[in-house]
Amino acid sequence: MALGSLDPVTTARVVLILALLAGALFFTFVSMVGVIRLPDVYARAHTASQADTLGAGFGLAAVALTLGWQGASVKTAILLFFIFVTNPTAAHAVARAAFEDGNVPWTEGDERR
Repeated sequence: MALGSLDPVTTARVVLILALLAGALFFTFVSMVGVIRLPDVYARAHTASQADTLGAGFGLAAVALTLGWQGASVKTAILLFFIFVTNPTAAHAVARAAFEDGNVPWTEGDERR
């Protein structure tokens, strides 16, 4: 079935799902590149918490929109809330543990890169 043969509401829903999935892939990719390329644990924790949370959020929003109004969508929304709360909290815990362990943040000209 071609996308043009669907009613306008279904077409808009499919386009929105694809846009959300594209956003999820983009932010997840940005997070992955940031974790690989950034110089210290503080910058890596920041990119992992920010970009990965957005990537997971967009992905779960696409799943919820795909499922429609049913119990699984409610569970997906609860999971989305859980990820929005726990990802930044975990990144903060990692950064705090690194600070308490004596890791100093990377600065310009530092040779640890």
